[in-house]
Amino acid sequence: MRMLIVEDEKDLCNILKKRLQKDYTIDVCMDGEIAKDYLNTYTYDIILLDIMLPKIDGITLLKWLRNQKKTTPVLLLTAKSSIEERVNGLDSGADDYLIKPFAFEELQARLRVLLRRNIAADPSDILIYEDLVMDTKKKKVSRNGKEISLTTKEYKLLQYMMRNPGHVLSRDQLEQRGWDSTFEGGSNIIDVYIRYLRKKIDSDYEKKLIHTVYGKGYCLGE
Repeated sequence: MRMLIVEDEKDLCNILKKRLQKDYTIDVCMDGEIAKDYLNTYTYDIILLDIMLPKIDGITLLKWLRNQKKTTPVLLLTAKSSIEERVNGLDSGADDYLIKPFAFEELQARLRVLLRRNIAADPSDILIYEDLVMDTKKKKVSRNGKEISLTTKEYKLLQYMMRNPGHVLSRDQLEQRGWDSTFEGGSNIIDVYIRYLRKKIDSDYEKKLIHTVYGKGYCLGE
């Protein structure tokens, strides 16, 4: 899962990134103009958006995003608690809002709800393909009942593949789910991590789940 945090409070940005990066690949920007560039460049699964931003405010950015026909879930972060402000944010295209200061546990819960709502194919916390099972809430993976230990990046890549079974995913698509915008790419990093995943998921089984589609990328399933 890839997240964009748009927040001009540096300390809050740092705290959010530190506490959320175990579950998400995170990009951070501190003004609306840079955020617009990020949104034009990368694909995100969810966006945390502050309303009061320099250069382009959050509501204007949100309206632009929806005018681009992008349906990425947006959770507004705001210090304004008036009903009018909240209604304006929701009417502008936000999926939810959270008033500062907030409890981190509530933020996590709201993010889980938005992500479940946005995944039509499998709205539960459990992803299943053949005998491969991923519990996204407990962050556990098993095959044929045997638990598999994955690194954070291995987990993120596998989760993306399990949410898109049968689809050929390019190296660029996989890279966007595992590495933030500071990664320059240009290496065989995806091939390396797919090899790690295959060793952990497929090596002990006759039926292989992860397949190479030469010249295009990788696929979970035939």
